[in-house]
Amino acid sequence: MAHLKIDSITMQFGGLTAVKDFSLELQEGEIIALIGPNGAGKTTAFNMITGVYAPVSGKIYFKDRDITGLRPDQITRLGIARTFQNIRLFKELSVLDNVLIANHLHLKSNLFEAVFNLPRYRKEDKEMLERSLSLLEKLGLVNLRNEKSSSLPYGQQRRLEIARALATNPEILLLDEPAAGMNPKETEDLTEFIRQLREDFDLSIFMIEHHMDVVMGISERIYVLDYGITIAQGSPYDIQNNQRVIEAYLGVNGDA
Repeated sequence: MAHLKIDSITMQFGGLTAVKDFSLELQEGEIIALIGPNGAGKTTAFNMITGVYAPVSGKIYFKDRDITGLRPDQITRLGIARTFQNIRLFKELSVLDNVLIANHLHLKSNLFEAVFNLPRYRKEDKEMLERSLSLLEKLGLVNLRNEKSSSLPYGQQRRLEIARALATNPEILLLDEPAAGMNPKETEDLTEFIRQLREDFDLSIFMIEHHMDVVMGISERIYVLDYGITIAQGSPYDIQNNQRVIEAYLGVNGDA
């Protein structure tokens, strides 16, 4: 049973087909990547998986459960979390508060219990604080817990966004260009960081990435989109030597 199965999903905006008949399987514990030129439809595919868009056709399954068309919060509760191409933190809040907010997804106490600070809420509030601090410790951010998130260097903001996603207790983590804007050293560190995330949090990871060093260094399988159509899939070696992929990226015959 695939951890995530995407069966021929299509997304259209007016007369434009952004993604056509996209299929993919992510096995438990696997790291796979989706690559392609700008405008190929990669983020649109992510948005369908996470409920931002409902595909016009096709199905999405999480552990054999049909999740097609569910809202983003419902999908997150089931165990699929994501980050964004453009970092989306609560910039005026502290590092700790950004992670605490994500913990509220699984809060069982209600508004009445919270307003009147009743025992169940106090217990959950304490547990959320402990989980958030533990998560920040694991990701090397605990010493920055009281800093405003917007004051962090770019690489640490990326790490905080991943921490916030992990606070929802996902089984599958979708990373949308996690290395965007990073320098070579940060990119190298990120590659090892993603690999460690899989081990420490027992995750399956699906990422979009333009940095080929990251993609080739960490992915077990790679899918390639071009103009919304899957033109190749396979191992890093297969993709590096695929003529259609070379032409899509370079716009010329690979022998030229």
